[in-house]
Amino acid sequence: MYLEHFGLREFPFSLTPDTSFFFACANYQEALNTLLVAARSGEGFIKIVGEVGNGKTLLCRKFLLTLNNDKTATTAIGTQDASVEETKSSAKFVTAYIPNPYLEPRSLLLALAGEFRIELDSSVDQHQVLKELTLTLLNYAREGKRVLVCLDEAQAMPLESLEVLRLLTNLETEKRKLMQVVLFGQPELNERLKQNSVRQLRQRISFQYDLKGLRRDELDRYLRHRLQIAGFQGETLFTRGAVALLHRVSRGTPRLINIIAHKALLLAYGQGKQQVTSTHIRSATADTPEARKDWMPWVWAGIGVFLFLAVALIIVWLQ
Repeated sequence: MYLEHFGLREFPFSLTPDTSFFFACANYQEALNTLLVAARSGEGFIKIVGEVGNGKTLLCRKFLLTLNNDKTATTAIGTQDASVEETKSSAKFVTAYIPNPYLEPRSLLLALAGEFRIELDSSVDQHQVLKELTLTLLNYAREGKRVLVCLDEAQAMPLESLEVLRLLTNLETEKRKLMQVVLFGQPELNERLKQNSVRQLRQRISFQYDLKGLRRDELDRYLRHRLQIAGFQGETLFTRGAVALLHRVSRGTPRLINIIAHKALLLAYGQGKQQVTSTHIRSATADTPEARKDWMPWVWAGIGVFLFLAVALIIVWLQ
């Protein structure tokens, strides 16, 4: 497609949550720091809430990668990344990742057992699963390991399953909990946690962060960062006007930014252009349903006023 035309090794605006493209703007770095501090404190539940497309999954993966690559924290087991594998038994953190927690209690416990590689018979009941998980958590504690579970899309989790998680986190030694839980979810998660039936869990959320989109002054650096990671050798492919318009139509939402930027690059390539202009952004926006388009009537209104004044001036001049 446009890779060779712009001198790129890979697509810079893919929707896949690739941690190599993680952009540490103020908001995302604060969220990552919050997660790392919370994990090392060893207490209770952690909650990260953000609107659709604000990069929660990418943040989750970056968090796990940073935690597991830390000199004081080594290995993870589970399925969060194809490249993640079990390493030395001296690991301080053992992590599990549940990408889709829309599971009733027994299924959730079985999913956790699978992440921790506990071999169970398919007919085992919930009580036995919970017992095996408890023994596993105790064994990790004896080995000096900490267990941390990340649940993505947590707003979809049934309240009964949330309560089972809370009961599981009740297990503790004299020093700390045997398991920590990080909930990543959309704002609807806050509404679910207001339910009276999960008030005990709500009280145990020791750290939380509200993940926002990119600010206007961060977008240009975000675009340059992703282009550089993708192999671009120049300064940038986006004009100042293109960047300003891109932020307006995307409202700073990373997923929308990536979708529109990718389409704009395609349009520029199709025209043989070496830079993306506001015209390309405008065309890409028209083809993106979720993009903000309420600015377009004002643009046309402005053009109409300009033409009216131009015609009026010509008429006056001719008289």
